Amino acid sequence: MTATTTATVTTTATATRTTTTPYTARPIAPPVLRELRATDDAGRPAAPFTDTEGGAPLRCCLRRSDPGERIALVSYAPLRRWAADTGATPGAYDEQGPVFIHAEDCEGPDTDALPFTDGHRTLRRYSAEGHILGGRLVRGTAAAVRQALTEAFDDPAVALVHVRAVEYGCFLYEVRRGSEEGGEGRD
Repeated sequence: MTATTTATVTTTATATRTTTTPYTARPIAPPVLRELRATDDAGRPAAPFTDTEGGAPLRCCLRRSDPGERIALVSYAPLRRWAADTGATPGAYDEQGPVFIHAEDCEGPDTDALPFTDGHRTLRRYSAEGHILGGRLVRGTAAAVRQALTEAFDDPAVALVHVRAVEYGCFLYEVRRGSEEGGEGRD
């Protein structure tokens, strides 16, 4: 799904130019989800459970879980998987961490809105080589996240941005330059 923001840029005292910049929140792709449901990126088997409380941020469909849903907490290495697809070499920036996913296949995102914008977020910028270029703390609104993405992609060296939760540091989703839709290797 694509969330689109429109920015008006003043080019002279009398003229303006309007540009539309799409930001695609990319869920974990279905083929990767199938792998993670068997063995996660730390080499451990998934251990599905019934979520009794709800509210877990699901990276497969980019929404919060409902009470009673079957989910799994797995280790995921988003930069490593992106690098494998692109030939990048992130070196020490390769990391893995916990993410919630549905225990079984799901339909993926059902909205164009940027997800999980209701809390403090860190947006990490990465180059095409997989090296970190910087980051920014964003305070909990969709408008603030869109603005931070605009600022990130104003730098031509930025290839992708990871959006992360501040409270736990967990990866939430990635946004890549351009209008490409869907997750990595998406069916």
